[in-house]
Amino acid sequence: MAESSISFFVEKLYDLVSQQVSLYGAVEGQVRLLRNELEWIRQFLEHADAERRYDKMFKLWVNQIRDAAYDAEDSIDEFISKVERKRQQRFNNLKFLNFLPACVGLPDKLRLVNALNGRISEINITLEKILINKRRYGMEDLRADEPGSSSRIATTSERYSNQMVARKEKRLPTVEETNVVGMKNDVEAVKGKLLEGAMERVVVAIWGMGGLGKTTLAKKVYNDTDVQHHFSCRAWVYVSQEYNIRELLLGIANCVTTLTDEQKRKNENELGEEVYKCLQGKRYLIVLDDIWNIDVWRRLRSYFPAESNKSRVYTTRREDIAVDAHSDCYKLQLLGEKESWELFLNKVGSAAVLTWPGLEEFKKEIVAKCKGLPLTIVVLGGLLSLKDRTRDSWLKVLKSMDWHLSQGPDSCLGILALSYNDLPSYLKPCFLYCGVFPEASEIKASKLIRLWVAEGFVQKRGKETLEDIAEDYLCELIQRSMIQVADTRVDGRVRSCRIHDLLRDLAISEAKEEKLFEVDENIDVDVLPTSVRRLISNINQTISLHLQNSNLRSLILNRPLTDEEGVFLHKYPKLLRVLHVDLVQNATLYDLKLPGKIGELIHLKYLCLRGIEWSTELPPSIGGLVNLQTLDSGYNYIIIPHTIWKLKQMRHLHCWRGTISSRQSMRERWVDGHLRVHQMTNLQTLYLPGGDWLKDNNLGKLTHRLKQLKLNLYLRQELKEGLFRSIAQLTGLQKLKLATDNFIESEGLSTSNAEVESTTILFPGLESFSHHKCLDKLQLVGTIPKLPLETTLYPPNLMQLKLLYTEMEEDPMPILGRLPNLRILKLLYHSYVGRKMNCPHGGFLRLTLKIEYCVEMRKFPDGLLQLKKLQRLNLYEVSPELMSEVLGTQGEDWNRIRRIITSQVPHNKMLIWF
Repeated sequence: MAESSISFFVEKLYDLVSQQVSLYGAVEGQVRLLRNELEWIRQFLEHADAERRYDKMFKLWVNQIRDAAYDAEDSIDEFISKVERKRQQRFNNLKFLNFLPACVGLPDKLRLVNALNGRISEINITLEKILINKRRYGMEDLRADEPGSSSRIATTSERYSNQMVARKEKRLPTVEETNVVGMKNDVEAVKGKLLEGAMERVVVAIWGMGGLGKTTLAKKVYNDTDVQHHFSCRAWVYVSQEYNIRELLLGIANCVTTLTDEQKRKNENELGEEVYKCLQGKRYLIVLDDIWNIDVWRRLRSYFPAESNKSRVYTTRREDIAVDAHSDCYKLQLLGEKESWELFLNKVGSAAVLTWPGLEEFKKEIVAKCKGLPLTIVVLGGLLSLKDRTRDSWLKVLKSMDWHLSQGPDSCLGILALSYNDLPSYLKPCFLYCGVFPEASEIKASKLIRLWVAEGFVQKRGKETLEDIAEDYLCELIQRSMIQVADTRVDGRVRSCRIHDLLRDLAISEAKEEKLFEVDENIDVDVLPTSVRRLISNINQTISLHLQNSNLRSLILNRPLTDEEGVFLHKYPKLLRVLHVDLVQNATLYDLKLPGKIGELIHLKYLCLRGIEWSTELPPSIGGLVNLQTLDSGYNYIIIPHTIWKLKQMRHLHCWRGTISSRQSMRERWVDGHLRVHQMTNLQTLYLPGGDWLKDNNLGKLTHRLKQLKLNLYLRQELKEGLFRSIAQLTGLQKLKLATDNFIESEGLSTSNAEVESTTILFPGLESFSHHKCLDKLQLVGTIPKLPLETTLYPPNLMQLKLLYTEMEEDPMPILGRLPNLRILKLLYHSYVGRKMNCPHGGFLRLTLKIEYCVEMRKFPDGLLQLKKLQRLNLYEVSPELMSEVLGTQGEDWNRIRRIITSQVPHNKMLIWF
């Protein structure tokens, strides 16, 4: 992966030379020399044979090259930080003399440039010595194996572009199940163990080696219609090797009930009692996925009532754990030759393979190398699916596989390593980065993409946005089966993904080797890892010493940030690009205090602060984060300083619950006036509470890039009218959520000091969505007594509509049934308060319907029963009378309805980790 690190740095050098020549002066020559040499090296590394990558001498040489490139990157970034700090100091010293240019003084500039010039010169000399050593110790000349000049680069780029066009002409990624071949008998066998047999509580264990598809089997059984109807209470939690009993209990509780904030803060025993009370008297199914330690079962079993007719499924790799738990064991077997070949062809998707000469020998070789393990079959199939559809091309891959398999006894790991080494250089860091997330977690695609962009992994490509390019990267990794789709959006795009634990192990191992990142549980807390560039912390142990590493680029915490760590954070790692605090599994953090001088982290591009329970105020210095692209506080309450509008590189601003502070120093008012959102011209997503910042149609000026908009509208009428005019101009919107006054009052969200009118009707002010041709997802929260009757007033390509607290009095189905592209309709709490619901004949051609928290609905609407094309139905927190009617009434239409009921638990209330 060294070529990837060098490649991104070379791109950075191109930008630095072209954009900041005046700043660098004499150092420009040394930077150009470094860039040209690294470009040659990158080309050589990209085409090096796999065998050479594992040669000890070659690895030493590559590590030295990479370290030199890292040193150069650090030197340049430190130079930029010092220049910016000097500029800020000079700016602050000018006080009210703001008509003077706030630039760096000439003596300071010369001193900094000379220091950088000397450092880059030293690195160039070091690099030349490394190249000399390569020849001195018997390694062939660097340029002897070079593929050619810049024409070769153009050819590579052209091939990649053609590949992306070809991929887009195919199907969108789908939710992938590792082993969908030969699993029908397994599903029926496990179902029999759940639905039949003894009346007392039974533990059913699925076991087998990694990559067999144990979790896939458990998931298929868990989502089976018969199983759903048999158990009135179900929960799924992921265990892993680093388990926490309290978190497991919290996950189970969140699946079977709705917890208050006070209940979420209870200790292990108290949470266990809550779980026991919820399960008592019910027929329940609890899935504990991927147990490694029998102690988990021993500590949890007392919280599961041992009443009659209860069952529970868990998956594990080890038979001894299953036996110790006195389980009814089911061993998942390897695939046979027929099933292996069928699964391979399903993944490759190439009927042309069936016409090749010598097919039987080829098939036997594939099956023999994969040894019936589904994970290796789909990964190998994903690799070959992107190769030329010729027999010779595929045989070349198999020859390379022979070498990988010869490196160790584990064929699975050998094939996975082959697939990783086959990745193009631009995909390798993206794949490895998936290892930073907790084991088996579901990774939100939008978050992964924004992190890739912030880390600099995404290469520019024409006029496309970096996010669109990164989405192509994600799709290619999915096609190669290096990561799997967990969930898709209404338009077929990837909503979330996951990485198999064996592939995650590979990612972590390779990342450590390549010095891409370190996971805290794998490093010595007493040793200062000065070479670590990205640090991942999943466990509750202090990492303060590691924050003294001045070269740290990313800090990803899946736990709270301590006060001590906060002190070190603003004192040492000045080159930080990513600060990600995302608390796992319902943990909460109170009164997070960010360093007041966080604005000095001028390289910071990604700042995530999720899981905060109480208010957090961002310091005004955040206006100094001139490179910040993403600020994400989730749904936590946060106070945003007025200086936020200085961040012109901002692409994604997510502060749904919060207040925009109007406090502003005299100097800021003198210099900047009232900075407005329209100056953030790179914004793509904006989630904010309403306020005075909506004046003067500033929002409407963001017509160029803005794709997603969520607003809390607790506003004066004149602001609302201006807002509606602005939204009418945002014709590039793809996703829109508007929450009006009554919802905000019920949720206790923040309000401005503006005088607020009573409940308003949204649509009359908005007039029409007819020009929003890109808008496919609309959510309306707040009173709308009546929907517009004309379909021309709705977004013409609307696919998903979500209604909450709308309190509609008139039946919305006649108009909604006529929307030609509507696929998902979510009717949530107090969305409809009428007495009857009638669906139009011939309407709702491709609908998935979700009815949640509609406790007053006691009878299933006749119109819904007649919707022959209704694809899925989700019922959650509805009345017992309604559920009894749906599950108990006989007839062909009722049987069809029961077949399409996917779950009685909504996706966001179910912790499913694979």
